[in-house]
Amino acid sequence: MELGKQIKNCRQVANLSQEELAERVYVSRQTISNWENDKSYPDVHSLVLLSEIFQISLDKLIKGDIERMREEIKKEEVTKLNRYGMIYTVLFAVMLVSVVPLVHWLGNLGFIPWGVIFAITMYFALKVEKVKKDNDIQTYKEIVAFTEGKGLDEIQKQREIAKRPYQKILLVIGTAVVAVVVCGIIGLLMHVFSN
Repeated sequence: MELGKQIKNCRQVANLSQEELAERVYVSRQTISNWENDKSYPDVHSLVLLSEIFQISLDKLIKGDIERMREEIKKEEVTKLNRYGMIYTVLFAVMLVSVVPLVHWLGNLGFIPWGVIFAITMYFALKVEKVKKDNDIQTYKEIVAFTEGKGLDEIQKQREIAKRPYQKILLVIGTAVVAVVVCGIIGLLMHVFSN
């Protein structure tokens, strides 16, 4: 992290030894050494004291680290979206193909394990939606850019925001068509297996 270098540079500019700085921040010399070597990170109280001692703003003191933290958070969000999306996709496929065999083998009791699979699938669907909402991504182009660690420029973002209502309508229609087809196939298979 940049903060360790920043603390060391500011300490040297102020002509303070690690021991002298440690006394003024109420920590040990080893703690100052750990901060400067990026082995640990100062708490908020220590950051405020360092800011006062070096007579620089907190923003300037930790500026490089803020950008790095944002990048790390974005990477974590991309990882979460990819993981939840994969789990949701697999569970959704299992949910679709399991209903007929479960009902055929277990009768009406087959809806119990299918309901459990459905509930777990919806849980992960909500997780995916939460990550999308937290990062303000909804359209396909926004999701692809996000998963690649990129962002859209302002013009592209506005275009995608304008597409959102239309994509919601298409999503509802598409979902209805898929539901009708799946129900039709399930009904057909149940009719075939019952004879």
